[in-house]
Amino acid sequence: MTRTYKNVYVQDAATIAGPYEAKGPLHSFFDKTYDDLYEGEKSFEQAEVHLMRESIQVLLKKVQMKQEQVDLMIAGDLLNQITSSCYAVLPFQIPFLGIYSACATSVEGMILASEYIENKTADFVICSTSSHNMGSEKQFRNPTEYGAPKPKTSTFTATGGASILLGSKKTDIQVTASTIGVVQDLGQKDPLHMGAVMAPAAADTIYRHLSDLKENPEDYDLILTGDLGCFGKEILKDYLEQEHHVKLGTNYNDCGVLLYDLENQKDVHAGGSGPVCSALVNYGYILQQLREGTLKKVLLVATGALFSPTFAFQKQPILSIAHAITLERVKLS
Repeated sequence: MTRTYKNVYVQDAATIAGPYEAKGPLHSFFDKTYDDLYEGEKSFEQAEVHLMRESIQVLLKKVQMKQEQVDLMIAGDLLNQITSSCYAVLPFQIPFLGIYSACATSVEGMILASEYIENKTADFVICSTSSHNMGSEKQFRNPTEYGAPKPKTSTFTATGGASILLGSKKTDIQVTASTIGVVQDLGQKDPLHMGAVMAPAAADTIYRHLSDLKENPEDYDLILTGDLGCFGKEILKDYLEQEHHVKLGTNYNDCGVLLYDLENQKDVHAGGSGPVCSALVNYGYILQQLREGTLKKVLLVATGALFSPTFAFQKQPILSIAHAITLERVKLS
């Protein structure tokens, strides 16, 4: 389902990043970074709560708003029962919708917020997400203390918290369109090759977004997928061209590739993943490029692997989804 909007604007965003992200090429675009994966907390899970909560606090300070002025908060993460989000939003006492779309969560939240604002049922909505490398590895695979080797195709769950405020108040960055993704299953079963799992979902959403709006890839300054990594990025390009006859050019890239220095940060393997991976890139680096006018029209396609260890142990395929949203730089009248 593709929708267009006339009354939704990005007010501002805040990004809090972990130590690996602080060593990456985009470190200067984050509001705050930590050099310790515990961030002063007693567990990795509590550290993730801290990261999301701090991103909300920093965001409210940047926009000079009180929590009472926010109509709705939408948030999601990777931990079971989206626990990080629930604990993170607790002190703010803002009406809350918890969501889950794995690594596609950030754009799903923005789409829901845009619907509320466009329909004039809310004026200001905060969308938040987070992930933590150690917490996610413990839940979905093996704790890193086990030292289990990983193939080059594996991605590295980003550590951080990110929040964005959308509203009806006009700014120079507008949300103009979105496409809600469809769950995909191409029979992929390898939890250490999420790029292959998610690439078909990204391809389907990009194709439907462009088709529904009668656009071409060249109409965008940048098309940016969520976290396919360096291998999934190439799979997407091939799949999109072969299955949908859409060719991505030099205006295409992937957040998982941009977040880290893949040449020197060997621990990250194929690149970044996790809900906060695309949010850190989009809410930090991309918004800055839009503000400066370096970019004028961007298609953000967050990709998510709907991965359950239980179903993986039962030899079931890993499902995927991708959601897309268009941001444009506009002139204030």
